[in-house]
Amino acid sequence: MPLLALAGISKRFGAHQALNEVSLAVEPGEVVAIIGRSGSGKSTLLRVINGLEEPDSGTIEFDGRIQEPTPRQKRALRREIGIVFQSYNLFPHLSVERNITLGPTVAKGMTLPAARELAGRVLRMVDLEDKIAAYPQQLSGGQQQRVAIARALAMEPRLLLFDEITAALDPELIGEVVRVLDRLAQGGTTMVLVTHEMRFARRSADTIVFMHQGRVWEKGPPAKLFGAPRTPELGSFIEAILSVDPAANQRTGDRIVLPGEHLGRDGLVPGSRQDR
Repeated sequence: MPLLALAGISKRFGAHQALNEVSLAVEPGEVVAIIGRSGSGKSTLLRVINGLEEPDSGTIEFDGRIQEPTPRQKRALRREIGIVFQSYNLFPHLSVERNITLGPTVAKGMTLPAARELAGRVLRMVDLEDKIAAYPQQLSGGQQQRVAIARALAMEPRLLLFDEITAALDPELIGEVVRVLDRLAQGGTTMVLVTHEMRFARRSADTIVFMHQGRVWEKGPPAKLFGAPRTPELGSFIEAILSVDPAANQRTGDRIVLPGEHLGRDGLVPGSRQDR
């Protein structure tokens, strides 16, 4: 049974149709990467999943239960589904430790000693245990984003959503955040990510969802979607990504090779989740 099931989700902002009959299922332990051009509905979809936006129509089912748009159910859902945004949203006047312990102590009633132990554990997961006493302004952008990930992990969600979390980072800081995402993916964390990091999507996602004009335009395993796009919209999107790095614009047969990748004899990218 899927952990998350969306059926016919639509959302309009005035004259703009942000989401149009979107259906999607996410299995426990699955990593779903959502790609697409700006304005295609990706971030709106995450906000609907987390209850930050209410859909105009359609149903959201989590762990087999249909979610109703009541304040009580939304609060309960947010305890199960964590979300990390582009902006770190850390409290600047609180230490890293207190930024992390605040949620478990206030929302879940955890004791402060237990929450502090949890903070140390999740900071180890993002390689920032030595920054537990630091304040946000003492950290780089990449470190602040990793603290935001640790804060989400501290709530022990069953599903984690990530909305373009590397978009605001300098190029040299993106790698440290992507390494954390890779580690979470390999550890079995259920994740839905909106991302432009195509190498991460190809390497670590189980499923790629390409959105266009508020719809799920194509969906499938990374090797299939990147290797043989079925629609011109996905093909042109991939070509646009590759054009940013002309040296990466290479093909083997009909298969597109992304920057930093190469093809094995079996046609799959070595090191991808499909190889394991």
